[in-house]
Amino acid sequence: MVEFHDSGEAVDEVELAIEGALRPTSLSEFVGQHKVRGQMKLLLEAARIQDRPADHILLSGPPGLGKTTLAMIVAHESGRPLRMSSGPAIQHAGDLAALLSSLTPGEVLFIDEIHRMARSAEEMLYLAMEDFRIDIMVGKGAGATSIPLELAPFTLVGATTRSGLLPNPLRDRFGFTAHLEYYEADELERVVERSAIVLGVGVPAVARAEIGRRSRGTPRIANRLLRRVRDYALVHGGGSSASVEDVKAALELYDVDRIGLDRLDRAVLDAIVRRFRGGPVGLSTLAVSVGEEADTIESVVEPYLVRIGFLGRTPRGRVAMPEAYAHLGVTHPEGAALFDDL
Repeated sequence: MVEFHDSGEAVDEVELAIEGALRPTSLSEFVGQHKVRGQMKLLLEAARIQDRPADHILLSGPPGLGKTTLAMIVAHESGRPLRMSSGPAIQHAGDLAALLSSLTPGEVLFIDEIHRMARSAEEMLYLAMEDFRIDIMVGKGAGATSIPLELAPFTLVGATTRSGLLPNPLRDRFGFTAHLEYYEADELERVVERSAIVLGVGVPAVARAEIGRRSRGTPRIANRLLRRVRDYALVHGGGSSASVEDVKAALELYDVDRIGLDRLDRAVLDAIVRRFRGGPVGLSTLAVSVGEEADTIESVVEPYLVRIGFLGRTPRGRVAMPEAYAHLGVTHPEGAALFDDL
């Protein structure tokens, strides 16, 4: 799971450098998300004409679709410096106050997983976003006083994978909100094409299409699969090009099947279909049966399986859909639980 999903494990400097090199630096280079790109282009151009910082931007959507890349593009196309932080790193109002007070005029502040900020910091952010001001409490008890601190105008770009956890007062203070959608296979093929040029590896169209089909609608996964294919071609082919046979052999080695399911995806489906007779089965029981954390099942595995129609979520638990039986080569039993029965 580490290779193809966000697992929270440390990534070495080489991996970070490679991922950074593969990121587009402008909206014209950014593949997919056509509507969001058009809206952001208008937003940034209007701010440039008026010579002011762009409105605050909230980006939501599953991991790996380009939220961090878009934040970098906002700073690059605005000609402004970029400051990066994350919600888990801001656990006290003082952390946020120190961050905001050090911003230069027009700077772009990117906060990843903004829904995980401390509540006290969220409340401080309301005033900072609206009036570019924060109130600092000095002293304790009856003698405590509030000192206003003016901030340099800035643009906040917030990213979240769980937009429903954001409080309404915070969400309403963003001037522009965008939800990133999963990519289509042809868009992922274009992502692979661009990344292959950056990596200096030749990948024919049929091989790019094969990688795109197995990338779960996510550019980050497409780039990681491409790097593994490049490694395979380098070791077994000794050259700087990868054929479709190299793609199939490399992804089979890394347990990625023809539609992008990996070991854990298949383990979850197999558990529901074979051990629990199609379900329904509770999340915690399912997690124990495959030896994985419930949060990982819910946030990493389920979204894609639900999206492709292999898994259903019901009030009584998770159920396997007929497509899952077909993919596993198992006959769908008569009377298996479906949504109509629950």
